[in-house]
Amino acid sequence: MLGLEDLEIGLMFWARPDARETLRRAKSFGVRAGQLGFPGELPLEGAVERWDDALTAEHFTVVTAVCSYTGEDYADVPTVQATVGLVPRGTRAERVARTKAVSDVARGLGIESVMCHIGFVPEDPQEALYAEVRDVARDLCDHCGKNGQSFTLETGQEPAQVLLRFIEDVARPNLKINFDPANMILYGTGDPIEALGVLAKRVLSVHCKDGDWPPRDEPLALGKERPLGEGSVDMPRFIAKLKEIGYRGVLTIEREGVDEERQAGDIRKAVALLKKLTRE
Repeated sequence: MLGLEDLEIGLMFWARPDARETLRRAKSFGVRAGQLGFPGELPLEGAVERWDDALTAEHFTVVTAVCSYTGEDYADVPTVQATVGLVPRGTRAERVARTKAVSDVARGLGIESVMCHIGFVPEDPQEALYAEVRDVARDLCDHCGKNGQSFTLETGQEPAQVLLRFIEDVARPNLKINFDPANMILYGTGDPIEALGVLAKRVLSVHCKDGDWPPRDEPLALGKERPLGEGSVDMPRFIAKLKEIGYRGVLTIEREGVDEERQAGDIRKAVALLKKLTRE
């Protein structure tokens, strides 16, 4: 693993069949670290060998392996509730198995964090579903722990206090948070800077992403992702808060939902913005 600097700028990117080409595209933005996503449909057979060779050859460091699952849909809040993460009962068993398989691949690559959107955790801890999801998180924490990893939840779908209580109920020291400030806004779950203060001790990694709040007259809609610095997050305030809480990890740019050409342009602008903000 390369020696990374404090607040090193990185990129969230998705694995493609050609590992070397995937990494070269990521490096074209001037980064040398990031989070590697494994799409649900991507076969994992031989992944350790392919990616180990590529990461070594390209001198690239992956700090987190990210799981997504086939059948997930982020169209609106009800669709997310029905399809995303490990909460939906109908797909839970296969997704838990997939997450463990990604953890095993990550172990072979020396990646110390495995992350996913767990889905909408019920706010009422008395609900039967709450206990089910808690036990799933415990199971995955234990599996990741045996692999020397943290199991990391991405923020957004619950208010900060709900997520913090859930983590305390899971009661596993390796359950951590990937803090995505834009998701707090996109889901309308709270001010991201305030939430970062609440969750600070659990934050292992962050996404640098921006977005706007959901329309006020559409309570079940999601907000819209925006290029970094053009949404409602207030990136100077976010970076300042990260410094205040003592965060020293990678600043991982995430930009999705647009075509590749626009995505590339937005990532380059994000890199320039973060370089400016981290110098201040």
